[in-house]
Amino acid sequence: MGTKSNSKPKRRSREETEIMILMAAEDIFAKQGFQGASIDAIAEHGGLSKQNLLYYFPSKDILYQKVLENILELWLEKMALLSQRGDDPKSMISGYIRGKIAISQSHPNGSKVFANEIIQGAPKLKGYLISHVLPQLEEDVALVNQWISEGRMAQVDPYHLFFMIWAATQTYADFSVQIELALKKPQLEQSDFEQASDFLINIIVRGLGIK
Repeated sequence: MGTKSNSKPKRRSREETEIMILMAAEDIFAKQGFQGASIDAIAEHGGLSKQNLLYYFPSKDILYQKVLENILELWLEKMALLSQRGDDPKSMISGYIRGKIAISQSHPNGSKVFANEIIQGAPKLKGYLISHVLPQLEEDVALVNQWISEGRMAQVDPYHLFFMIWAATQTYADFSVQIELALKKPQLEQSDFEQASDFLINIIVRGLGIK
């Protein structure tokens, strides 16, 4: 005669619950915008009660802010040139591009929420951009300028180099539907993101005159 299991379903940790809420919020904010989204819709999409969601994020404003900061933190973690493996421009820029494409693949809706916020003039994110993103950009610009002065890459404007990389990589998230239609696919596949990374790396590294 078999024994009856007394084990209870494993309870999610606070971190796991917050991640689940943020993913649900990314989806709803991306589809409905900040004004159109509701806490009720986000809670339902995440499979929890409104009261439970509000325990972790007391208002829609706070949740929206956290969604924006979360995607930027992921970008900063992946994108910092000095955090890339290697000690040469080719490997470090290649790692930067692959990291950015990886975020577009894993968090496409987070990227869409960010893009919508920027289009609106970044009313809720401007302070965070100034305090977190711009210092990282300045460090990366300084490194590119060092490579240029050492003759390790062509003379380019570092700011516009990064603007181009951001735009080229984020298009695979922000305009994924357009790309899917062009490629005649219901959704982008792993191979599409790998090909995008390889293509951008090849074009940019060659354009910078990096060996």
